[in-house]
Amino acid sequence: MIRSELIQKLCDANPTLAAHDVEGIVSTFFDEISRRLAANGRVELRGFGAFSTRERDARVGRNPRTGETVDVDAKRVPYFKPGKEMRARLNV
Repeated sequence: MIRSELIQKLCDANPTLAAHDVEGIVSTFFDEISRRLAANGRVELRGFGAFSTRERDARVGRNPRTGETVDVDAKRVPYFKPGKEMRARLNV
């Protein structure tokens, strides 16, 4: 599902809300998750899962096209751990 499909589903489920209001809500929701992760925080949605960040060490990679080695810097990457209810829904 992409962002526009999510907004459309929410609009269909809540006909009293204007489409631009729903879009603002979805944008705020995603912006707050991103802001919290950028601050090295964690976001937990009960019944769904938890978002956090993980550290990746610097390493030497390889360009798949040319085969030459490339230095890859250390970085933080987003990580999602599904909750117990989410895993139960997926493995019915």
